[in-house]
Amino acid sequence: MSTFSEETLRRTAKLARLELPDAELAALGHVMSSILTLIDQLQAVETGDVTPLAHPLWVREDITFAMSQRSPRGDIPDPSINRDANLRNAPQTENGLFLVPKVIE
Repeated sequence: MSTFSEETLRRTAKLARLELPDAELAALGHVMSSILTLIDQLQAVETGDVTPLAHPLWVREDITFAMSQRSPRGDIPDPSINRDANLRNAPQTENGLFLVPKVIE
């Protein structure tokens, strides 16, 4: 097997609420070991002098975002978007708005 014991793999599967057949234990152990090896490789990279980004694509100058490229103001929607066509795809609408289930009481 790998560096993971059978007990560790079973406990991990139980915590993740996964049914894990005995035949898959060895394969799962190897996959988990390779993931941890990759994590070790990533942690070994020196990132002390790297400035954090708000978004990974902002570093590329050739990428623009839909709102900013069509309007001098970023908060004006694209006039080419057909609102009525988009609303027809929604399961429920009211007064030109999408209706969604209430998730916070």
